Amino acid sequence: MDKITVTSPLLPPLEELTPYLEDIWQRKWLTNSGHYHQELEAALCEYLNVPYVSLFSNGTLALITALQSLGLKGEVITTPYTFVATAHAINWNGLTPVFVDIDPDTYNLDAGHIEAAITERTCAIVPVHVYGMPCNNEAIEALAQKHNLKVIYDSAHAFGVTENGQSVLNYGDLSILSFHATKAYSTIEGGAVVCKTLEQKEQLDKLKNFGFESESVISQCGINAKLNEVQAAFGLVTLKHIDDAIERRKGVASFYYEKLGSVEGIKLLTPEDNISWNYSYFPIFIDETAFGKSRDELFSLLKENNILARKYFYPLVTDFELYHSSEQEFPCAKKVSEQVLCLPIHADLSTEDMELIVGLIL
Repeated sequence: MDKITVTSPLLPPLEELTPYLEDIWQRKWLTNSGHYHQELEAALCEYLNVPYVSLFSNGTLALITALQSLGLKGEVITTPYTFVATAHAINWNGLTPVFVDIDPDTYNLDAGHIEAAITERTCAIVPVHVYGMPCNNEAIEALAQKHNLKVIYDSAHAFGVTENGQSVLNYGDLSILSFHATKAYSTIEGGAVVCKTLEQKEQLDKLKNFGFESESVISQCGINAKLNEVQAAFGLVTLKHIDDAIERRKGVASFYYEKLGSVEGIKLLTPEDNISWNYSYFPIFIDETAFGKSRDELFSLLKENNILARKYFYPLVTDFELYHSSEQEFPCAKKVSEQVLCLPIHADLSTEDMELIVGLIL
C-alpha cells in the first residue's frame, strides 16, 4: 500500500492553474512583487479579515523579518514546544530566546508563567498558536502593555482561525503565517506577515527586498525573501478551494473524535465552541500506563504499516544543544513532547485509510 503521511498538499486542479501560468509567461514578470503577488496579498487580506499582508518566500524568513522590522534588542520570551524555526528566527536577529513552560490544556505558552521570566532586558514575547489553537491572547496582550513589550505571534498553524468570530491574526504587533506544503493552506513554499498599518507593511516590503528605498537608494540592511509569481498564482487558485479543504479535514477530525474520544490513555485536543479551527493537525497524547503501550511503540506500529505519523513537537527546542540549559526545566512541555503523536489529517484522506489508522491504534 502507499504511504499515508500526516499532511498532503492541497493541489488545485491543473486546468485552473494553467491560465495563470500562461499569463505569467506572457507578462514575463516572474518575481519582485508582480501582478499575482499583489493580487494574492489583497485576496488574503479579504479572506483573513486583516488590514495588511506582506508575502514572503517562507514562514521562517517572515518571522525573521518581522522581528527585524521592530528594531528589537535583548531577550524574547517564547515556548520550548514549537518547531525550531521559532527560536532560530529570534537567534538570527541577535536576540536571546527565553523559554517558558506551556499550558497543559492548550499546549501554548502558559501566560501565567510569563511575568516571572520578564527582566529589564526583555523586549518582546513570541507566542505560538500551536496546532492552530489560539493562545491566551488577552492575558498576553495585558502583560505586554504592562511591561511595554512587543508581541509577535508565530501563527504558522493558524491560517483562517477565529476566536469569538475575530481572526486571531489581528492580535499582537505582528503575526506570521507559513504557507508550506504541509500546511492547511499552501503556496508550495511561502509565508506572510500580517500587520496593522501601511507604514508597517512598507517597512516589511523594503526589508524583504534587500532594503531598497528606491532603485538607487538602500536605507537599511534587508534580505531577499520575496514570493515569486508562480507560487502566488498557486496560492490564488488554492485559496478558491480552501474552505472545502478545511471542511474535509474537519470530517477526518470528526471520525477520529468519534473513534478515539473515549479510549482510555488517549487525550485529544478539542477546540472550544467559540473557536473556528482549521484542523491543520490532529495530535493525540498517549499515557503509556493507561493506554498499554508508549507513544514510540504506537509510532513504530503505524510506521511498520506505512502510516507516517509525526512526533510533533519532539524533541523540545530546549533539548537541542544550541538552546539547552541544565538550569531550565519545563515539566509540562517535556511530558507533552514525550506523549504527542500527530495522526494523518488532510483533505484527501480516505475513509479506508482512516479505518486502517484507527484499527491499528485500537
